[in-house]
Amino acid sequence: MKKILVFGGSGGTGKHFIEQALNAGYAITAIVRNPHAFTIVHQNLKVIKGDVLIPHTYEKEFDGHEAVVSCLGIPKIQQTTLYSSGIRNIVNIMEKSCPKRLICISSGALDIPPKSSFIMTFLLKHVLQKLYKPVYADMRIMEGIIKTSGLDWTIVRAPKLTDGKATGKYKNITGLPLGGIPKISRADLAAFMFTHLADSGTFKSTIDIAY
Repeated sequence: MKKILVFGGSGGTGKHFIEQALNAGYAITAIVRNPHAFTIVHQNLKVIKGDVLIPHTYEKEFDGHEAVVSCLGIPKIQQTTLYSSGIRNIVNIMEKSCPKRLICISSGALDIPPKSSFIMTFLLKHVLQKLYKPVYADMRIMEGIIKTSGLDWTIVRAPKLTDGKATGKYKNITGLPLGGIPKISRADLAAFMFTHLADSGTFKSTIDIAY
């Protein structure tokens, strides 16, 4: 039975990931700040009270796991170091021990693909990137920490998220011009992450996915 360590499991995508992995027969260790508010119950699920910003609350949990998944997020737009400080703590522990496989969610709006439509370029540059500036700034630092690590990492850049069902119809849109607002359900985002956990073709890659 494969074992996966999950951060951010209380969020929408994190919950979908955990449920999908458990249904596939995996064992999951979820690091959450408030276990009492975590509603998933399963014989192969271990819930640990921990804060990604405080390494000693979870650093002993890495041994025996084959991959680490980060679905970290914040509930509102604000100045934050959650992404950068959190991933720095995770990477520091992983580089000293096992596992070496890391898959992490970021945002598809960090960069504007070449030849995107005028409307999408304007929307991304002058609306989203300005509105989410403090969040995206920290995500960029997070991505830099991951990319300079010695891990087998994959950064999945997510577009607009919905609460729709898993369809399995998402596609890789990395570098493709945007003519409209890309989107994907949290369930499909989780499915991509789960199904590519062991895909060496995605190692050391930043991937944008959408419908």
